[in-house]
Amino acid sequence: MRKTSLIQFTRQVITSSYSHCRSFSSPPSNNKLFVAGLSWSVDEKSLKEAFSSFGDVSEVRIMYDKDSGRSRGFGFVNFSSEDEASSAKDAMDGKAFLGRPLSVSFALDKVRKEPVTTRQINRATTFSQ
Repeated sequence: MRKTSLIQFTRQVITSSYSHCRSFSSPPSNNKLFVAGLSWSVDEKSLKEAFSSFGDVSEVRIMYDKDSGRSRGFGFVNFSSEDEASSAKDAMDGKAFLGRPLSVSFALDKVRKEPVTTRQINRATTFSQ
């Protein structure tokens, strides 16, 4: 009996934590593109030039390895509008850029996960007894 109630309570905590996290996350941004397959020689300026023919590029960010300082082979390109991002995605996905084919898709927002707190664990133990 105690085991069942603990399992039920744990499900409730997880479900409420998940819905709590989702309520604070923003809707997917359709003007931000994820660009993979970048050559190590690509810099933010050349990536911006490659995508600016499709519209107003508001930000370009290439991700770098913190230890070596070398590109991790992917980055993000933000456009002013959804339509511009969509046309850039359609045109650039699979196209060769500096000798490598790009993989372009809409970026997903990162969802922050909240750790289970000691208070939640103590509460689960209290209810199960």
